[in-house]
Amino acid sequence: MAPKILVIEDEPTLSRLLSYNLTQEGYEIQVVEDGGMGYHTALEQTFDLIILDIMLPGMNGFEVLNKLRKKGVQTSVIILTARNAEDEVVQGLRHGADDYITKPFGVAELLARVSAVLRRSRNHLPGIEVPAEEDQVIEVGELQIFPEKYEVHLNGQSISLRPKEFEVLLYLVQRPGVVVTRDDLMNIVWGFDYIGGQRTVDVHVSSLRKKLELDQESVQIESIRGVGYKLVVKKTAKKNI
Repeated sequence: MAPKILVIEDEPTLSRLLSYNLTQEGYEIQVVEDGGMGYHTALEQTFDLIILDIMLPGMNGFEVLNKLRKKGVQTSVIILTARNAEDEVVQGLRHGADDYITKPFGVAELLARVSAVLRRSRNHLPGIEVPAEEDQVIEVGELQIFPEKYEVHLNGQSISLRPKEFEVLLYLVQRPGVVVTRDDLMNIVWGFDYIGGQRTVDVHVSSLRKKLELDQESVQIESIRGVGYKLVVKKTAKKNI
C-alpha cells in the first residue's frame, strides 16, 4: 500500500508542486489549505507523514503540531520554513517535528527528505523490515549510485560529487534516454524560486561529465543543442533499488 501523506499548505502553487511530485513518486496525497482543517484531518484519519507549513490561516503550523502531539498523534511531520528562519526550525523541532525543509527547495531535496523520514518511521514499527541504506543502490553501466547517502562509485571507487551534481545525475539516471531540458533540471534540483540562470545548470553538468567520463564510457551525458541533456547508457545496465 502506498504511503499516505497529508500536505497542509495554503499557497496554491506550492501545494500543487508538492502534490504533483509526490504523486509521481507513488505516494497517496491529501492537501488541506487551512491549519484548523489540517489539524482535524490529521486527528480523524491515519497518515504516514504530514508536510506542514508554518504560516497558515486559521491555526499556524506550530499550533497544529503542538496540539497533535498533545493528542498523542505520533505521525512523522516535516515542517516547511522560510529561508534563514533558524528560530522556526528550532521551535518546530522542539514541538515534535521530525525534519524540516527550507523554502525555496528543489524537488530532489523534497523527495529525499520524505523518503528518509518515512524510512525512519518504519524502522520503529515492529514486524516491518526496512533495507539498510547501503542496500539502496542504482546500478547503471559501471556506476553504482546510493541515493540516500549521496554517493557514487565507479568500478568500486568513490567519486567526489557536490550535492547538486549528485542530484542532477540522479534525475538523469532515473530517465535514461530521455531529453531533459535545462528548465526542468533547474526546477527539480534548484527549486522553482531559484533566481540563477541556466548557466548554473551547464556548469554543474560540465563538471559532472568530466568526473564521470574519466575512466568509463558506458554512461555518457549528451548535450542536446538548444534544449538540454540526455543520459545515454552504451551497454546493458542493471538498475535496481
